[in-house]
Amino acid sequence: MLCQSCEKRQAATHIKTILNGELREYDLCPECASKLGYGSFLGDYGFDLDKLFGSFFEGFAGDRSSRRCKLCGSSFEDIAKSGKVGCAQCYEEFFEELLPSIQRIHGKTGHTGKFAKSAGTEIKLKNEISKLHFELEKAIKTQEFERAAELRDKIRDLEKQMAESEENKKEGA
Repeated sequence: MLCQSCEKRQAATHIKTILNGELREYDLCPECASKLGYGSFLGDYGFDLDKLFGSFFEGFAGDRSSRRCKLCGSSFEDIAKSGKVGCAQCYEEFFEELLPSIQRIHGKTGHTGKFAKSAGTEIKLKNEISKLHFELEKAIKTQEFERAAELRDKIRDLEKQMAESEENKKEGA
């Protein structure tokens, strides 16, 4: 297969990218791949994931090297250089700094997937309420006021359930 960029040399690299939910695939020769920046993270020994993920954090390190994680001692500069978060506490310590990068990498910052069966009812209720709030905003924007009223009532019911559940926990403790 010929390179889709120069259409002269044999393609040796297949690139898949997803940008704004749209899948794009390219077949490139080594020269074009390198020119387009796809060869830079392919070292002599394969992928250098540290450099790849570290590039997502570049430009955010700034003058934050004095602040360190209380648990592992990592600074945000360390995270930006390596592309690896030192420990779970780092997410809390550097939340504001990591948020833009996490959003850029994943597209969102909250969990939207499935939950384990063993997940608590509180988590499931919060997730359902969050989904309903999103639907409510959409219904209001599209002026579907009857639907919005139904969603509002569902949200109130679930919030009431959640409050009752929390009260039962307090009484049982």
